[in-house]
Amino acid sequence: MTVKITSVAKQLPPYTRTTAEILPYVEAWLEGQEPRFKRKVLKIFEGAGVDRRYSIMDAHEVFMKNSFEERNEIYVREVKKLGRQALEKALDKAQWKPTDIDFLITVSCTGIMIPSVDAYLINDLQMRQDVVRLPVTEMGCAAGVSGVIYAKNFLKANPGKRAAVVALESPTATFQLDDYSMVNIVSAAIFGDGAACVLLSSDPQDDGVKIIDEAMYHFYDATHMMGFKWVNTGLQMILDKDVPEQIAAHFPAIVHPFLKKNNKTIEEIDHLIFHPGGKKIVQTVEELFGSLNKNIDDTKEVLTLYGNMSSATVLYVLERFMEKEIPKGELGLMLSFGPGFSAQRVLLEF
Repeated sequence: MTVKITSVAKQLPPYTRTTAEILPYVEAWLEGQEPRFKRKVLKIFEGAGVDRRYSIMDAHEVFMKNSFEERNEIYVREVKKLGRQALEKALDKAQWKPTDIDFLITVSCTGIMIPSVDAYLINDLQMRQDVVRLPVTEMGCAAGVSGVIYAKNFLKANPGKRAAVVALESPTATFQLDDYSMVNIVSAAIFGDGAACVLLSSDPQDDGVKIIDEAMYHFYDATHMMGFKWVNTGLQMILDKDVPEQIAAHFPAIVHPFLKKNNKTIEEIDHLIFHPGGKKIVQTVEELFGSLNKNIDDTKEVLTLYGNMSSATVLYVLERFMEKEIPKGELGLMLSFGPGFSAQRVLLEF
């Protein structure tokens, strides 16, 4: 049974500022801190490799003393809008109707809502009452690819069906105003908000990029490397400085056995669709792939244009490839990393 990715669409939230425009807000937030520390923080923002980011809140709201409840209310209100916009845009690209969807997956880790956003999408778009829904809430940056994997497995078992994966993230809603740690500062410097939707099909009449295989890879004893800690003010970022080194150490085991299982080698991969976790992670992976004469230029550009939008980001990279005129039969490797610590992989044929 062949499963194909039919369309991908991104949706940006309403507020946007360049990094240069954000720096005055950062300086105001740092009032009272030591001058040397201030200079260090500003250099982190300037050197993060992110030129612009988008947000569900304007900059002054991000740096206000509002509560976790107030921020989460904004998250709930805005992801409902972003989810609908992203799904409608993807459906329009594929020329499908909302009632064509058999399986609806929503992924997000940056806010809390019950019912999950898929319930609102079903109501707002009058989707079928028997649509199967799956909210994925705790897989972080890897969840965009995880959602594709779950959808592929559902479609493989259900011929002639269609699925939607909607990724919705607002890392800016998790910014901790009273936390001057490097983790909070670095995450604020690299993250932005965004949404995306990918449509998949096991209907032979639908065109698209073929999914050859998929797999997950879990690091042992690495649960401390990435995630969120629940605190009274919301979700406090956990981001270990050793993440790039751990990725490098596990890289051969992540890539080569997966490709070998499909009788492929990295030399045969034409396109790398990699999640831009941050400048250091991107540089690490670029060095690893560069030694194999591969580039991740689209990944770097997505980080520059939008920042790391957690689970949605890799779908922004995927959309860029879907919009190119790629020769039939060329191969792509989609790869993302997330809490656990884990790597998610999908092998594609254009």
